[in-house]
Amino acid sequence: MLIIQFGEGNFLRAFVEWIVQQTNVRLHADISVAIVKPRPGTSLDSLRAQGCRYHVNLRGLLDGQTTDTTEEITCVSAAVNPYEDHAAFLALAERHDARVIVSNTTEAGIAFDASCRFGDTPPSSFPAKLTQLLYHRFRACRGDVAKGFIIMPCELISGNGRQLEQCVHQYIDLWSTDLAADAAPFEAWVRQACFFCTTLVDRIVTGYPKSDADAIQARLPEHDALLVQAEPYHLWVVEVPENLTVAELQAEFPPARAGLNVVVTTDEAPYHLRKVTLLNGAHTVLAPVALLAGLDIVRDACRHDIVGAFAHHLLYDELLPTLLPATSTADAAAQRHELCLYAAAVLERFCNPFIDHQLTSIMLNSFPKFAARDLPALKRYVAREGQPPRAIVLGLAATCVYYRGGCRPDGTLLRPDDDPRITQLLHELWTDASPRRVARGVLAATDIIWHGHTDLNAIPGLTDMLARSIESILRHGMMATVSQLLPPNVS
Repeated sequence: MLIIQFGEGNFLRAFVEWIVQQTNVRLHADISVAIVKPRPGTSLDSLRAQGCRYHVNLRGLLDGQTTDTTEEITCVSAAVNPYEDHAAFLALAERHDARVIVSNTTEAGIAFDASCRFGDTPPSSFPAKLTQLLYHRFRACRGDVAKGFIIMPCELISGNGRQLEQCVHQYIDLWSTDLAADAAPFEAWVRQACFFCTTLVDRIVTGYPKSDADAIQARLPEHDALLVQAEPYHLWVVEVPENLTVAELQAEFPPARAGLNVVVTTDEAPYHLRKVTLLNGAHTVLAPVALLAGLDIVRDACRHDIVGAFAHHLLYDELLPTLLPATSTADAAAQRHELCLYAAAVLERFCNPFIDHQLTSIMLNSFPKFAARDLPALKRYVAREGQPPRAIVLGLAATCVYYRGGCRPDGTLLRPDDDPRITQLLHELWTDASPRRVARGVLAATDIIWHGHTDLNAIPGLTDMLARSIESILRHGMMATVSQLLPPNVS
């Protein structure tokens, strides 16, 4: 079997490829991965130079036990750059053994861009590239409904499979003139032969292990420039679409049968909401707060007396309650117990003694992450409590200050990296350094940051709380601001 993978980043290499490698070993299978570069920019030369081989180092605690393993990944069979060789990209659709497509193109990657054209080589957006690939498959197999793809996007957005499917059909409609007589049968083939699965992926991947690299490299037969480090924990939840059954997907997708933490289900939503809220949501709020408090590593933030207490408060007192039913019942109590266990596991993973998870790596695309991960929890909290959650809002305030740029008191440069429209907006809002102007402008940016949401200034108390938090950070510093938020016996 061949898996076509859109994305070459650290996460996919330490998650999907590691799972495929494990599956090949456990089931004596022969699954390979063809990596497709989804965006222009850096090349695939480093991967190709190593024959598409590299190592994954897993370090941390798993079920209370310390683990430190390094495994060579040999399942990548090709690295294709459609910007250099579009024909080689389309040729992947002709592979008879190609059945599964996976992707991770960031939260902003699954989006419809009407400027993409059928004849682009390639079009800029990932869904447009996928539509091209599907059409080439449709033509190559002459519309055989047994030759479609199982598509598993790993982007961390709600309903990623459904959103990607919608984008594909938007492109079929946009390109109907170019497709001519093929338009209707191609669309019917996609609906009948292709299976868009909503998924959830969970593993903290920190990239190249700078502090441990020499020791790990010494154990390898030769230097590995693509060595990637991750925690041992992994979870891949795959929701079957309506035109597929759990049994059918398990039969088609070997990792589901390899004894790995791969869950095939009819409802991914509870897994998604729990993970996005308690793990990713906590990361997104904690990172800017800890950075502005002078810390650099997730573990150090969680072990810090004040910032660690903030992380605990954020998880247990603000994020977790938004996942519980409003009424107190026996089921709610059991659900809270389960969520508390998950929250404790999250903190244990954050405190991994072997991985230096840089807070700056979490800050990439912070505003889209906050919109996807924390804004829903903020709104649920307001609906339950009648006021905004102070810790979550402080995370947003810290992000606003981080995007101001400049330096921390210790001289560390603050380098926001996001959509240029977002960084430009913050630059303009900060021209007179008014906390209220920044707060109102950020909350009103529905067309740039809060897509699909109305002006957030309409949420009672949010503008005032955000402005006060920004002002406190500027006037008193982050550590003092966090201390003021915590109960007196903690701070």
